[in-house]
Amino acid sequence: MLHKTLKLFPRDFLWGASTSAYQVEGANLEDGKGPSCQDVKEVPRDTSDLTVCVDHYHRYKEDIALMAEMGFKVYRFSISWSRIIPGGTGEVNLKGIEFYSNLIDECLKHNIEPLVTMFHFDMPAALDKRGSWSNRESVDWFLNFAKVMFENFGDRVKSWLTINEQNILTLVGPVIGTLTIPEGTENELKEIYQQNHHMLVAQAKAMALCHEMLPDAKIGPAPNISLVYPESCKPEDVIAAQNFNAIRNWLYLDMAVYGIYNNIVWSWLEEHDAAPDFAEGDAEALKSGHPDFIGFNYYNTATCKSDDEDAAKTAETGAFSQQENKGEAGLFKGVKNPHLPATEFGWEIDPTGFRATIREMYSRYHLPMIVTENGLGAYDKLTEDGRVHDSYRIEYLRKHIEQIRLAVSDGCEMMGYCPWSAIDLISTHEGIVKRYGFIYVDRDEFDLKTLDRYRKDSFYWYKKVIASNGTDLTDN
Repeated sequence: MLHKTLKLFPRDFLWGASTSAYQVEGANLEDGKGPSCQDVKEVPRDTSDLTVCVDHYHRYKEDIALMAEMGFKVYRFSISWSRIIPGGTGEVNLKGIEFYSNLIDECLKHNIEPLVTMFHFDMPAALDKRGSWSNRESVDWFLNFAKVMFENFGDRVKSWLTINEQNILTLVGPVIGTLTIPEGTENELKEIYQQNHHMLVAQAKAMALCHEMLPDAKIGPAPNISLVYPESCKPEDVIAAQNFNAIRNWLYLDMAVYGIYNNIVWSWLEEHDAAPDFAEGDAEALKSGHPDFIGFNYYNTATCKSDDEDAAKTAETGAFSQQENKGEAGLFKGVKNPHLPATEFGWEIDPTGFRATIREMYSRYHLPMIVTENGLGAYDKLTEDGRVHDSYRIEYLRKHIEQIRLAVSDGCEMMGYCPWSAIDLISTHEGIVKRYGFIYVDRDEFDLKTLDRYRKDSFYWYKKVIASNGTDLTDN
């Protein structure tokens, strides 16, 4: 659709950026914090651990001041479960409560709205030993954690996100070190989707609890959404794309919004004796969630073709990375899109697909949406004069912001934009060398150096974008 006149971004559009606790805070066992699954996992070779990260725990005031200088309206961050409740259940760590309370107050002091993610890939290690999401009790564990957060921060936090990228936890859990398969499991697919079911029930109950305890607050999910294209107009490829879209995207949003399982996914699970078991009250709980908005992470689209019966016998399935899927036997086969460029780390870049994804979500769910991640990981270099010339990041963000405005002009209700990430952080796979932030942190993989902060060129560019409410996307 070509628009003669583009609509403006809403006057109250929330410009900001995102981080997660385990990737920025450091202080991973300080002040009473218990270890999370991220602290005890085997980190990828030649990648730093999470002991220090970028030391946001000790430097949050400096970091929030830099965000305020950029003009942030919102800061999306996560709360570490094991910093609040070191054992996952039981005693609350008052030092952890104090840290997040101070962080929230610091945001509000600078007129930055805190957007809090409740769970971002960091199950307490103590609960991992008890089966993590495999254990039905995980629903109650999470609900108790939510209650503690609502009680301590609900007077100031008015916007909440439930589980970051639950679809990625389910689809590629081993890739990011977050999926626990109990020893002796015979049907791994059923086990994976039973864990997913527990997360879905926990999310729904947490949303209902938020509305009960904090009637003025808003809450929503935060999946990673990548619209799937068919490789061709061959009808079988179109069916394959519908299959992949259902498994990757719509399962999670159909459940969050409507409280029902997507029919395509349910049929597939039934075929493999993998449909999750419902405990008493689950069906009612899933219907009780009612999100106020949809948060979603977007990095790229996906492309697939049909995987016929013969291919299903030898199909290579599974995940390449968080953003690439080889396929699922008999359903689809993932392929590269020859029309798209890629980042230095191999992730396809598709700004137009961003608009297509927004349009498809809004047509299905008709809820306000906020982008909770979108960004470019790159090998940034600090010059001798303390600058980082990341024109490639500016170009990436400009093209994606242009597409949000087109989606707004299409009639989609957009609340805000929080790219990944506010500041450099430890990437899940590649460590500190894969930098995303507007703010450069002076450290290498194993040399902490000064940990000083430097404003990248994208810092100044994004400041201008925010000041103009998205109308000035030109270079500095």
